[in-house]
Formats: sequence, C-alpha cells, structure tokens
Amino acid sequence: MDGPHQGQPLATAGTPLDEAEAALVLVHGRGATAESILQMGRQIHRDGLALLAPQADRNTWYPNSFLQPVESNEPGRSSGLQAIDDAVERANDHGVPAERVMVLGFSQGACLGSEYVARNPRRYGGLVAFSGGLIGETIDPDEFEGSLDGTPAFLGCSDVDPHIPEERVHVTTEVLEKLDAGVEERIYEGMGHGVNDDEIEYVDGMVAPLLEN
Repeated sequence: MDGPHQGQPLATAGTPLDEAEAALVLVHGRGATAESILQMGRQIHRDGLALLAPQADRNTWYPNSFLQPVESNEPGRSSGLQAIDDAVERANDHGVPAERVMVLGFSQGACLGSEYVARNPRRYGGLVAFSGGLIGETIDPDEFEGSLDGTPAFLGCSDVDPHIPEERVHVTTEVLEKLDAGVEERIYEGMGHGVNDDEIEYVDGMVAPLLEN
C-alpha cells in the first residue's frame, strides 16, 4: 500500500542482517522515534540479532486512541501494519525466517505490534507488548482465526496505566491464546505508563532461544 508511513526510513542496529541469525522488529510509541526504540533494543541485544525499527510519519502511527473505532485511525493503522510487515519481510529476504523474528512494541507501538501478529498468524520468534493491546473500540475474540503455532508472547502493563485499560490487556491475551500463542501476561501494581526491569529481564530470556542453533 501507499500510506503515510510508506517511504519512511527503517532504522537498524545490532548485527547486520546479512550476518544475523534472528531479528527484532521494534515499534516505537506515539511521539517517539525509531532511534529511541532502538535504545531499548540495545538493552537486550546479543550477537547474531539484527535490530530493525520502522519510523512513523510525524512520529505517530495513528491519530486517535487505540480504543476508538478502527475507522477513526485509518489510514495510519493499516499503513503502520504494512510498515511492520515490510520490516519482517526485509529480515526474511536476508535469510531470517519468521520463526526467528520477534516483534516488540511500546505503547502505540505495542498496540500496532499486537494487531500485526494477531491479524497475520503464523509462527514468529515472539511478540512483546509493553503497555499496549489490540486496536478497536471493542474486541471480539471470535473474529480472529488461524494459528500462531506456539509463538511466545509477553504482555506487560500497569494496573493504573492512564492510556491502556487492564481489561484490554486481558482480552489481548485471550485472543493470542485462542491463536495458540504461549502468553506470559504480567500486570504491575501502580507502575504507570512505562517499562520496568522485570519486563526487560523476561524479554531478554525470550531472545536467547532465537539464537540457538
């Protein structure tokens, strides 16, 4: 598609794709940048892991709350999903299969990453949603079909996040489990809107198996 986020740069770090065994696609939050989410990726980088971060037009993937009707966030939502798909395909084109590609996002990026994996089910290296969930005014788990074939997933969020209702995290877990993902959901008391050391430590453990021959 030719949406607002197509033609934006793909920031890279870590192991060059031509030498990588696995890839981490990092999706930044509202008002942030690809370069900023790469900093998070560097915290869990290991030799052999390529870091890929698409950039949103004007630093925002879609204009309204992810809890609004889907139509109100188009074409940004669909264009953002395409940007993630392009990054995954870039990894595939360099010999890194989907089962060694992990999608990680924070906030608006976590919503978009969750949406991408749930709408394009297959085996991935993993899904990480820091403070986010599936997009839409309401979520009907019965609308999702296919299999993630055991894809490991981590969902972490505060119980008082001002942007992400706890219930949306729970229903996102329900959908992912329906799609045969192996989900670890952690709700943190009083954390606010951010990422903590426990989350980073858990996700670091998700990366290691991607690099085992």
